[in-house]
Amino acid sequence: MRLRPANAGHDRAEAGFAMPLPTGRFAALVAVTGLLLFAWTGRSWNALLVVEMVLLAVFALDAVRCTSPKLILVTRAAPDVVTMGDEAEVSWVVENHSRRGAQVRVADALWPSFHAKRRKLDAKLAARARVRVRTTIRPSRRGRFPLNDVTVRVTGPLGLSARQSNRSLPAVVRVLPAYPSRDEVQRRLRIPRVLEVGQRTMRTAGGGTEFDQLRDYRPDDEFRRIDWPTTMRMQRPIVKQYRAERNQSVVLLLDNGRVMAGTVGGVARVEHAMDAVLAVTHAATGLGDRVGLVTFDRQVRSIVASTSGAGQVRRAAEAMFTLEPELVESAYTDAFSVASARFRRRSLYIVLTDLVEATVDQSLLPALRILTRRHLVVIAGVQDPTIAAWAAGGDHRWPSEAFREAAAVGSFDQRARAVARLRGAGAVVVDAEPERLGVQLVDTYLALKASGRL
Repeated sequence: MRLRPANAGHDRAEAGFAMPLPTGRFAALVAVTGLLLFAWTGRSWNALLVVEMVLLAVFALDAVRCTSPKLILVTRAAPDVVTMGDEAEVSWVVENHSRRGAQVRVADALWPSFHAKRRKLDAKLAARARVRVRTTIRPSRRGRFPLNDVTVRVTGPLGLSARQSNRSLPAVVRVLPAYPSRDEVQRRLRIPRVLEVGQRTMRTAGGGTEFDQLRDYRPDDEFRRIDWPTTMRMQRPIVKQYRAERNQSVVLLLDNGRVMAGTVGGVARVEHAMDAVLAVTHAATGLGDRVGLVTFDRQVRSIVASTSGAGQVRRAAEAMFTLEPELVESAYTDAFSVASARFRRRSLYIVLTDLVEATVDQSLLPALRILTRRHLVVIAGVQDPTIAAWAAGGDHRWPSEAFREAAAVGSFDQRARAVARLRGAGAVVVDAEPERLGVQLVDTYLALKASGRL
């Protein structure tokens, strides 16, 4: 949490004295007296002048008695980093440094996408008193959101005048991509625990496993894992225990081009792909593998160095949180060349893009040879459940529904042809619905690792 006193910023409204402003109560009082004078049967203007002079005198007295906003100290505490969709707390501490009480209103210009439960606070503070007020935010957009102005408004004792100032209180809240598949991935991470103790989930003892130790046979062990020389020597069944090989390399390539700007379920495809990036990074680093990331559209936008540290998920999120899809064709050849030059070790490359037939034929397939010559490649895309529902068909009440079904079936056929061409070029293809993409990619990664192909 970052704390900064509002008074430390530049006070743009006060250069020694804040001009008093009339309040709603004063306006109501003027309106009421005006109506009474209008109903009065007298014809002398003296009464009007007297009433107006009294009102101005009372207003001036209230303004003089009003505490200066300079004597109100405001401190905001806001989180530096929030994950999109998660709740976080923003709080304000208001202190009255004057020798008399004050009615204070503080308004903070929080972003609408934060969905803050409150942006203003009202407090009646005694002399030398302070109050702390909290609110919660739930950001619905990722990105970098600067916080700046805080308005402090002090109302006079009679409530007829107010003095206010706008202060600059700079801060930045970074909203990282959402990670809705986190719970599923954590459940999947129990599988690697099983792999490490050499149970049946590990299907082979090939290049994807390392010998760990010998142990006594258990009823659910495979017979092919029995170490017969040791069994004969010990006179009891002994099996070989394997663990998943560590320090392998996974490289994620996130397409940020035109094809990823389309929405699925009201969310851009790139958002679902970011969830998948975080899911694979979480799973791979949990198994001790090294994970790198390249984001690209018409050019490479960011590169995250390959490492297996626990903070790699956060580094991947920070590399993606300001990305907005570029409405241009993605330069797959340039991105794959940069990635293969940067990550020279044989790796599992996971390319997150959309499986549009024209894009696959014209751009992705020609560039794919750069990776498949040496690396294992997975191409992942997001299916649209709405199109799947249209293609499923049903009773049609209107001709437009039949045309819509025909278009959806044609779209699925084109997608199937694109998938077949990619598989023919040597890539593994994962084509999943939005909420399943991250989990299916993690399952694919675990299966490839267990089979020794990685």
